[in-house]
Amino acid sequence: MKIVFVIFFCSFLQTCISNDTIMRRQSLRDGEVLLSEGERFAFGFFSLGVSNLRYVGIWYAQISEQTVVWVANRDRPINDTSGLIKFSSRGNLCIYASVNTTEPLWSTNVSDSISEPTLVARLSNTGNLVLLDTLTGRGYWESFDHPTDTFLPFMKLGFTRKGGLDRVLTSWRSPNDPGSGNRTLRMDRRGFPELILHKGTIQWWRTGAWTGLRWSGVPEMNRGYIFNNSFVNNQDEVSFTYGVTDASVITRLLVNERGTIQRFTWIARDNRWNEFWSVPKEECDYYAHCGVNGFCDPISSETFECTCLPGFEPKITRHWFLRDYTGGCSRKNQTSLCREKDGFVKLTHAKIPDTENASVDMNLTLKECRQRCLGNCSCVGYASAYHDGVGGERGCLTWHGDMLDTRTYLNSGQDFYIRVDKEELARWDSNGSSRKTRVVLVLISLSAAVMLLMVIVFCFVRKRRKLNSLRRSSTTFSMVSFDFEDSLKFEDDRELPLFDLHTIAAATDNFSSHNKLGAGGFGPVYK
Repeated sequence: MKIVFVIFFCSFLQTCISNDTIMRRQSLRDGEVLLSEGERFAFGFFSLGVSNLRYVGIWYAQISEQTVVWVANRDRPINDTSGLIKFSSRGNLCIYASVNTTEPLWSTNVSDSISEPTLVARLSNTGNLVLLDTLTGRGYWESFDHPTDTFLPFMKLGFTRKGGLDRVLTSWRSPNDPGSGNRTLRMDRRGFPELILHKGTIQWWRTGAWTGLRWSGVPEMNRGYIFNNSFVNNQDEVSFTYGVTDASVITRLLVNERGTIQRFTWIARDNRWNEFWSVPKEECDYYAHCGVNGFCDPISSETFECTCLPGFEPKITRHWFLRDYTGGCSRKNQTSLCREKDGFVKLTHAKIPDTENASVDMNLTLKECRQRCLGNCSCVGYASAYHDGVGGERGCLTWHGDMLDTRTYLNSGQDFYIRVDKEELARWDSNGSSRKTRVVLVLISLSAAVMLLMVIVFCFVRKRRKLNSLRRSSTTFSMVSFDFEDSLKFEDDRELPLFDLHTIAAATDNFSSHNKLGAGGFGPVYK
């Protein structure tokens, strides 16, 4: 979050402490700033806007636009500048309202008493404040385990299976109030783990399941991404973390008070933060936008983006015509599963449904996964658990019950297989396209080909006619010239006698029929 005033390293209002460590017998007063070893991050007191309330937090030290990435006492600010940070007798780092108060406003809250004199609080160059014993190297507490609204490189999101630690991002209440807001991003414990953004208790967006290299619902996480992503799911923890391939890149992920996740990088030459990714940003991003058993396709040329999954139809058709699809879809009438010739329709480039109702078995192949689904009457679909990791497709996810939040992408996602009966299967091809649609596409293609052929033939015939016309014109001109020349020659060389009309009329008795010999192509002949 941004603060109205700007501190570049340390200003006249704050005193820099040259090292990155608070020793056990030391304290940090309001106005003093702790710097990490590489001077990338600072730790100290700050205020927001025109308020006099004081908070303790961590921000970027070398960025002119001061940006806070972690707040300790976010819900219990100090009213003035008399605050103090020091160790308690039990070894916890605490924030006190003044030198004279004994009850802390905030504490690292380590349950066990720490008596080691070599205990320190150290700010690392990754932005992590760590409570550790410098003699043994043992860590007791770290701010990365208790994030606020910002996800930094090398931080983890997720939970431990033992100990109850849950690393959750929680938004600020407003740009000038770092108190705990009602937008959270946390690892879901149900089904196959995935990160889910909540707006209060409402699911707002989800990453989709981990595919081996990325989240299925975050297509921007391709192989050319500038981050190294890591997902851990074992007996000890379920967590996600990322690193940067270039140490000079300054980046952060933020959950803001509006319920948007934003990825920023710092552009030094422009002296500003640049947002290059955010969610949700389109209708299909929002959780269960098309209702239960619905399918969201933002690329579709249909009138709107929602349809039903194969084998399903709108629960209330009239509502869908009104673009109200919150009721979702249900199985078509007369449709039942678990029959002899059930099959699957494959949806490509899909964000697979919410894994709340899914079961996972990492030891099965995709072919074995299909057989397992067919053998279980409650199974409505299946997919590969890891489909683009090392070793190709492996693992099996099967769904049981309603399917939520399924959508498609243009060049991302994975294959999802939906179970249908033989009658429904006959309406679809192997790639999840309606056979009726395929026929229409084929007819359109054939019509286009015929039209193109007709145009080619028309142009060819027209060209031939034009050439023939030119040839005839040339021949006619030659013949006319020849006849004209011959007629001139004939006029000069004629030997036949010529008679006028009066002479001919007298000779034929005025063209009497008695003197008519007959008629030919050039008229009657008289003797």
